[in-house]
Parts: sequence; structure tokens; C-alpha cells
Amino acid sequence: MPLQPIDQFAKELNPEVNAAIHKATKGRIEGRKNVLFGDFPEANKLREWAGELKRHTISHLDEYLEQTVTKMESNGVQVHFASTVESARTQIVDIYKKNGVTRFCKSKSMVTEELDMRGLMEENDIEVWESDLGEFVVQLDNDHPSHIVTPIIHKNKRQVAETFKQHGLGEYTEDPQTLTRQARKFLREKYLSSTGTMSGGNFVSAESGRVVVVTNEGNCRFGLAGAKVYIAVVGIEKIIPTDEDLTLYLNLLARSSTAQHWSVYTEFMSGPRSENQPEGPEQMHVVFVDNGRTETLASDCREALHCIRCGACLNVCPVFRQASGHAYRHTYPGPIGAVLAPNLVGKEGFPELADLPKASSLCGACNEVCPVNIPIPDLLLKLRYRGKEANAPMSKISAPPMGAWSTMASSPTAWSLALKGGHLMNVFPKSMVPVPSMQTWLKDRTLPAWQGGQFRKWLKQRKKADRSEV
Repeated sequence: MPLQPIDQFAKELNPEVNAAIHKATKGRIEGRKNVLFGDFPEANKLREWAGELKRHTISHLDEYLEQTVTKMESNGVQVHFASTVESARTQIVDIYKKNGVTRFCKSKSMVTEELDMRGLMEENDIEVWESDLGEFVVQLDNDHPSHIVTPIIHKNKRQVAETFKQHGLGEYTEDPQTLTRQARKFLREKYLSSTGTMSGGNFVSAESGRVVVVTNEGNCRFGLAGAKVYIAVVGIEKIIPTDEDLTLYLNLLARSSTAQHWSVYTEFMSGPRSENQPEGPEQMHVVFVDNGRTETLASDCREALHCIRCGACLNVCPVFRQASGHAYRHTYPGPIGAVLAPNLVGKEGFPELADLPKASSLCGACNEVCPVNIPIPDLLLKLRYRGKEANAPMSKISAPPMGAWSTMASSPTAWSLALKGGHLMNVFPKSMVPVPSMQTWLKDRTLPAWQGGQFRKWLKQRKKADRSEV
């Protein structure tokens, strides 16, 4: 039986990449716990509130979308809707071409990754530069982000230094500050000569119509300063009801994603610059992207749309740590990606990604760290069942035989005997497993040492003790 694509990818992963991911994710998770629970002892209550607010918003998305559009247009924003990737790509190119934009800088945005923005602009002779440092490295390497928040979590300082030297940004150095200065010098000229800019949107307030973008580098602000045309490309699920709700989400986002008390820059874009403003874009366009979100909203996995893209579930996931984001074959990796990707690609694309929900130990850590309390393990199980019902070939890859297990677990006598003999698993070699397909499955997996079989004995002793006390 063949391995899952993610298993195969992890098996062949460069140890240097694996080490970089382990170091980065470990630090983020430890930092998140210290900062979040240090500042908010009842942090789990905040997560529950944030999840309920998202649930309410998604359930009334049509109403909040209408409210948002009305407010944006009153602010001077030109609003566009794109039901598909192709529609979004066409509208964005048209906006820039009609306004003579031949070069623009863009901030980090996962939804623009869905649209393959760099490839699109190259096809249309429009120069685009990623201004987020990690995305800039990704662009130079002709690579793809491997993490929702940290695009180059799979790279180390040596690899970045080699990339910068190869592209003529400066002499080889592994000093982070020097590398940052090299990138800053290169990008500053791009900012000054660009007539367009682009960003995603972390949140959109239905109350004020403001697009909120969170960064740590100030690159979004630089892009806005000199550009004439600004496009914000936003998934329809990013809407929240009021400006006041931002106090909840911004506090959770920074602590969950980068273990910061507060992100360094938080931009609020209401519309194009007014007459009394000395700088800023003359036009502001917002492109709301669907691309499978409406279908997800109508499915049993609609809670995946609550995601605020913090990346905490990736950091804590043992599968992501072992395989890296590139193993997921989609824009969104990790546990949330294993839910989002099969939904966003629709029924036609689902069979090719039906294996992703199985790339999980179902340990539940992703749910525990999620700032909006998404029950990711439950959604993964729903998608596994969907794959089975659809008879998707990818959903069958690398599944150990469960028939014998089902029989044993359904019989109290068989189960009791199995528990008594379970310790033999620590002695017998895997080669003695009588099921050939199970042997194949075990070639790339190590079972933990058997530690069970004592509960029934303990319970009998407890009952005896209770009776003696009576």
C-alpha cells in the first residue's frame, strides 16, 4: 500500500529544513502560552467569545456583506466581487491596466497566493515586488510560502544569505540585521517608483467599512504612501460586525501567531486620500473573493471560515512539523489547511486532496491553540467520512486495515484478552505482524511502547476497597 503524499514528502525532507521548522514552531508555541495566558488568565474564555462572534458573523454573512459594501462605497471605495479565481485575476489586471500601473509593491496576503498573483502579473507585463521580507525571499527563490504567517519558516539564515548574494543584494553575510538592510535598500527604490500597491486584509469592519492590515515591518504603510492605486484583495469571510470587535481579535491574533503583545503596525484603510491629506492612494479598490467559500459556508465544515490566519495550529501540529507546509500541495497548509483546502477546491478538486484530512494524529492540539476555537479534529473526521462516501482514491492511501480491530473492539471477551497480551507488542518484532498491509504501514511508523492493561485490575481493587469501607 503506497504512502500518503505527505508521508512521502516528510520521508524525503531535507534535515536542514526539518530543523528550521522545529526550532521556529517550538519557540512560537512556548511564547504564545506565556504571552497569552500571562496577559489573560481566562484566555480560553476569550477564545470561546471570539469563536461565537465568528459563528454569528458567518451565519449572517449576507447581511454584513451588504452593510460593508454600503459603508465602503460611501467612503469612496470601489468594491468588486469575484466568485472565482479567474474572475478576481481579470478584475485586478483590468484595474491596474486602466490606470497605467506597470509596477506595484504588495504586502503579504494568503488570498493573493490563491490567485497566483506574481504569476498573473508576469503574464501581463506588470512588475510586482513582495514587500514582506519573508515573501520577498520566496519571490527571489521562485518558491511558495510554507506557513500562513512565516513564509520562509523552512529556511535558515545561510540559505537566505545565499539567495541575497545570488541576486546581487550584497556580500554574503548571515547577520540578520545586515540582511534586513540589504533587502530594505533594494525595496526602497521599488516603493518610490511604484504607482500601485496591494494588500490582503486581516479584518474588515462592517460598521466603518475599514480594511485592517496587520504587519510587523511597516511595508503596507510604505506601499500606501506613494501609490496612486491601492487594491485590497480580501476573502469574504474576513468581515467582522464592528470596530469594537477588533479589540478582541487583534489581541488574540498577535499573541497566537507571533507571541507578541501587539503587532508593530496595524493599518486602518477607510478609502482613498482626501483633499487635505498630503499623500496616499487616489483610488482604493476592494476585491472580495469567494473562490469556494460560499460552498464551504453551505457545508458541514463552515466553521473553517472562522479562521483568522494566525498559524498557531501549524506551529503545534506534529504532522506539519515533520512534513513542512509544502507537503500539503495547496495555498493553506497545516491542520486548518487540511480542512480549508479540500473545501475550497470544490467537488471536482476534492478527490485529489482527500488524503489531507488523514494527515493528522487527531491529538486535538490544533483546537486547543486556535484563537477562535475551531473544532479542527471534528472537521477532519467529517472530511474523512466525505472522502469515504465519495470513494475518493486519495482517501484510501496508507490506511491500516481496521477490520480486525473493529471485531476485537466489539467483543468484550476479545478485548479483555488483547489487553492481557498487549505487552507482547513490546517484545515481538514488527516483521511478525501477520497482516502484510499492516507491515507496509509500519515500515515508516514507530508504535509507542505498550503501557495499557492495568485499568480493569485497578477498578476491581477499587471496588473491593469501597465495599470494605461500607
